[in-house]
Amino acid sequence: MILSSEYKHGKPNLRCETFHQWGSPRTGQLPSSSSSLFILFPLQILMEPYSYILQIPGKQVRMKLATAFNYWLQIPDDKLQVIMEVTQMLHNASLLIDDIEDNSILRRGIPVAHHIFGVAHTINSANYVYFLGLEKAMTLEHPEVTKLFTKQVLELHRGQGMDIHWRDTYSCPSEEEYKDMVIKKTGGLFGLAVKLMQLFSQNQSDLKPLLDTLGLYFQIRDDYANMASKEYEANKSLAEDLTEGKFSFPIIHAIQHSPAGDNQVMNILRQRTSDIEVKKYCVQHMQHLGSFEYTRTVLVQLEEKLLSQIEGLGGNSHFTSLLQALRQCYQEEIS
Repeated sequence: MILSSEYKHGKPNLRCETFHQWGSPRTGQLPSSSSSLFILFPLQILMEPYSYILQIPGKQVRMKLATAFNYWLQIPDDKLQVIMEVTQMLHNASLLIDDIEDNSILRRGIPVAHHIFGVAHTINSANYVYFLGLEKAMTLEHPEVTKLFTKQVLELHRGQGMDIHWRDTYSCPSEEEYKDMVIKKTGGLFGLAVKLMQLFSQNQSDLKPLLDTLGLYFQIRDDYANMASKEYEANKSLAEDLTEGKFSFPIIHAIQHSPAGDNQVMNILRQRTSDIEVKKYCVQHMQHLGSFEYTRTVLVQLEEKLLSQIEGLGGNSHFTSLLQALRQCYQEEIS
């Protein structure tokens, strides 16, 4: 199978291609030997699940982050564009896999791709895009690209593996274990973009502390929104993490700070319930346990740490504007 897609605005520009079974491109003419095996397979079909998720674009936060980091790194526009496209491809492909692994129902307000195209087709499409991303990254023509790409994608999978293990064995992690998982999982793609950018920058500042804090902030904010945000409820479903059986940040707090003999949150999590009334009750119970207040407090602390780290690197108006927009999902509860 050939990888001949063109790229436009961070996604493949799909053309109908003809493929030979053994990987040789064909022009549409039949092979001269009648015994030769061949197939005709349009690229659009292969990419259907991936194209489906792109029909409702996300908030492009990763693109904005790349622009913010480039305020410091100052790499050429053509290199930045490639890196932004690669990051966006990997992010969207990983969402397809995440939705399967999490048994999700909605993504961006529409049914998840595997409920439309099937699990096998969706997995294949997502994996294909991972390698399209690698192929695109290699056009940067730097000897370290493949090594960096592999390292960060492996790190992402390590973090995801920890998350899945806790969920499937009903093992509640400690807060520190959770943070280690997040730095691997969420920070993997953040780290890939920035490390690729630094290959072409004279600025070799150590940005890992900022990336780690950023990964924690994004994931804990997402965990909070999953349980408490009306916008998130509309785009996914009410408290979807309860249905998935996921040990998110506020859920971990609730389990670890429940009074002796009170196992309600853990028991509800084990049920992986879709019952709205049960989920509403669990959210109220977590509210009484102080789990959402604690999560908001941690988010404010992480935000302050981010602002301090940004200032220590010389300041960055792109970053501060982005943080101001992101904090809206929890700031009303604080004031």
